[in-house]
Amino acid sequence: KWAIAQETPIFGICLGNQLLALAAGAKTYKMKYGNRGMNQPCVDLRTTRCYITSQNHGYAVDDSSLPDGWKALFLNANDQSNEGIIHTSKPFFSVQFHPEAAGGPFDTAFLFESFIRVVRGAAPQLTLLDPAIYRHDRASLKRVLLVGSGGLSIGQAGEFDYSGSQAIKALKEEGIEVVLINPNIATVQTSREDPSCADVETSKRKEMASADHVYLLPVTAENVRRILDKEKNIDGIIVSMGGQTALNVGIELWNNQDLQKRGVRVLGTKIDAIVATEDREIFSTKLREIDETLALSYPATTVEGALEAAHKIGYPVLVRAAFTLGGLGSGFAENDAELKDLAVRALEGGSSTTKQILIDQDLRGWKEVEYEVVRDVRDNCITVCNMENFDPLGVHTGDSIVVAPSQTLSNREYFKLRSTALKVIRHIGIVGECNIQYALHPESLEYCIIEVNPRLSRSSALASKATGYPLAFVAAKLSMGVTLPELRNSVTGGATTMGFEPALDYCVTKVPRWDLGKFQGANRVLGSAMASVGEVMAIGRTFEESFQKALRMVDPSNPGFEPIDGMELSEADLEKKLVVPTDRRVWGIAEAMYKGQGWDKARVRDLTKIDDWFLSRLDKIAAAGRDASRWAALAPLVKAQDAAAADGLRDAKQLGFTDAQIARFCGHGLDDDAVRAARKACGVIPRVKQIDTLAAEYAAETNYLYTTYHGDDDDEMAGRVNRGGTLVLGSGPYRIGSSVEFDWCGVSAMRALRASGARGVMVNCNPETVSTDYDECDALYFEELSKERVMDVYEREAIDNGTIISMGGQIPQNIACDLHAAGAKVLGTHPDMIDAAEDRSKFSALMDAAGGDQPQWGGLE
Repeated sequence: KWAIAQETPIFGICLGNQLLALAAGAKTYKMKYGNRGMNQPCVDLRTTRCYITSQNHGYAVDDSSLPDGWKALFLNANDQSNEGIIHTSKPFFSVQFHPEAAGGPFDTAFLFESFIRVVRGAAPQLTLLDPAIYRHDRASLKRVLLVGSGGLSIGQAGEFDYSGSQAIKALKEEGIEVVLINPNIATVQTSREDPSCADVETSKRKEMASADHVYLLPVTAENVRRILDKEKNIDGIIVSMGGQTALNVGIELWNNQDLQKRGVRVLGTKIDAIVATEDREIFSTKLREIDETLALSYPATTVEGALEAAHKIGYPVLVRAAFTLGGLGSGFAENDAELKDLAVRALEGGSSTTKQILIDQDLRGWKEVEYEVVRDVRDNCITVCNMENFDPLGVHTGDSIVVAPSQTLSNREYFKLRSTALKVIRHIGIVGECNIQYALHPESLEYCIIEVNPRLSRSSALASKATGYPLAFVAAKLSMGVTLPELRNSVTGGATTMGFEPALDYCVTKVPRWDLGKFQGANRVLGSAMASVGEVMAIGRTFEESFQKALRMVDPSNPGFEPIDGMELSEADLEKKLVVPTDRRVWGIAEAMYKGQGWDKARVRDLTKIDDWFLSRLDKIAAAGRDASRWAALAPLVKAQDAAAADGLRDAKQLGFTDAQIARFCGHGLDDDAVRAARKACGVIPRVKQIDTLAAEYAAETNYLYTTYHGDDDDEMAGRVNRGGTLVLGSGPYRIGSSVEFDWCGVSAMRALRASGARGVMVNCNPETVSTDYDECDALYFEELSKERVMDVYEREAIDNGTIISMGGQIPQNIACDLHAAGAKVLGTHPDMIDAAEDRSKFSALMDAAGGDQPQWGGLE
């Protein structure tokens, strides 16, 4: 009160906000829970900008009690509690959050500059709203053309069916008519609404939204022009949901004035901004304007220009084609001859639509880190997910094992890269979603920006499923002019806004799926050009747990992190297997760590350049796996179902070992059923946890679930009245011969179940799919498609109708007999008949018994 009377400039922080309010004559009150954490969204009431802040308080100012001359300055976007006050004419203001928080974020550090200006007697700065917020009139949008990605290809697969399907939901929710162009008939987004869903309650029907008009035509500029002329009255076009194909079509239409002539708005990020990220020269200029660093790089349009650029940089160099997907046409060149070969292929092979290639500095060995970023028309900008590659730079991120959130970054590194991401995305002018990729020096704070993708990508789908934040849905809403604070978080039942940064109390591991073994003589070396055809995502409370899960998800024949190729490699061959990144390198690491005998973490680190943190966790798994005395002591206890086995079994399960692995390590004739029985007898069972986006700060209203052995109880399931229902098994990772068509099958089955009023539970592990969208089912388990895990879910959910396995392709089919033997009811074709059809000898016998002709055949052992 004395300071106020003296009119001394005052800037209050946290308790200072409450003290200033009390001194002014206002009141405070005790909150139910308080606001805590580093991701609280606060709206500046002068500009409506929303900032991410750090908070730790249990009391708040009652801004309705503020006397004349005082106004609320900031508002919490989640609970609408007061977050700051200001005097209308005197030099006093305060905030409830911590702009000075040493841990970050630093989004509101500008308040200190404002206070310094007040102290120096400078006139208050005029604060105005950005007029752009009124130039995105979503009310005028009636019909929108959504451009799909076309046929699946390496680097452009089912993730764009997921993003397109989410966009359709968002558009339909706003009452907008959707016209879709996509020739891929295996996708969910090209499906029409099932007439049987007509009577389904509105809340579920919006989850089954389909486009009003679907054109099964190749995604080309010419076909889009024809659709625009035929349909008439199309107000906007979205090109950010269909991968590089849609982006390139959008750029061509814009450059030819096709959209401008027809009065069609590009929704979301404008074409100029898209080109600024795709054209390396423009991108470099943009970064220099804000003093940001790009890896040393030169564009070239001829082989001679590429050679000149390489000589400036010095070999080795990375050759990349601009405006391409998945690193198509790229590679590392060690000399002029290799450069010429790569340049000719990139320039003449048609991989680059603009015939521009980029010659980049070689940064192999640096860490690769990326952030998924969203921004709205009011310049609210947040990072939704931060991910880190297990493999050092040099392997395309689509071919690398990826971990979220990052595990090896310091707090300083994390917030430095986060701040840079927000600065870059704002400067370029992205509206919607994008990702930014960095190269980070492993031993310093030096970093370079690799690229910005101004669209949804496979990383976006992964980030969405890893955090529970529906990136594609939100991006579509933002492209229509909706702002982040306006959108409510469906995971928390609308209790929080979408203008927040998810907090993860678990670890996510992505492992790619390759099918290189199907091609004789295929080059298995991984580099800058993407080769994987799919991926899986595993969730656990520790890296060890999620890593072993992921290795099994990607191929059920993988037992986990242990040698699968034997232990016979010579020292030289094993070193080569570790030095050269291939689709088999992780098994080489396992062999080295299980071997011991001169192979330790440091040696593996020297050969692979993989961070010590990851290797130390893998070494922990290997140490347990090769500890014969550990398993010898556990075996008799398991066999006798002795309660003393509990600690040993729990330790093994927390490291991610399966019942089958434990049985094999123990020996003594044990099998997975015996281990399972002993576990259950000892009370060692997996606990079910929710993906709640806010690390239990708010109650989750959706059943997006995973299992873990790091927990004493289950999370309370949202809306759970009873269990039961039907279990549907998904397809797992995309692979050659099993792709998006099985996601369509799973989604169609689930929608039919729910339309009939039945409860549906989904198990799948593929982050690219629509079936792993949490609002497509009553409960979603992001889990392994194995006998052990499916039975865990079956028992946990008390499934009473049975299990549908026929919608997920070969992986569910392969465990049909095991599930049946374990007591699960399999719907449809009986497992014995599935086995008879799959087993060549049994099928042949059936044909003979029926008198059917069949070709001569023989089996080989």
